[in-house]
Amino acid sequence: MSIRAGAMVLIGVVTTGFTGTALAVEETPADVAVTKDLTAVIALHGLPCGNVVSATQQGKDDYVAACDNGNRYRVSVNADGRVIVEKLD
Repeated sequence: MSIRAGAMVLIGVVTTGFTGTALAVEETPADVAVTKDLTAVIALHGLPCGNVVSATQQGKDDYVAACDNGNRYRVSVNADGRVIVEKLD
């Protein structure tokens, strides 16, 4: 392998390493989908939120959502299959 080819491989490895680190910090597409879904559910319940900025899964179909306006909500599905949104203090 020539010096030039070796340098190109090294650049590729370093670039891939930095890109992988940046991707680990960003939200995954699944996280983005969950926050968008929770934003829609909260809005459909007529509650003030703006956008959900973070969501923590508490259990199956049970989330705590934090909104950009400071409000927090618990969004869950009850035994009858209905979506329940409760404001947290």
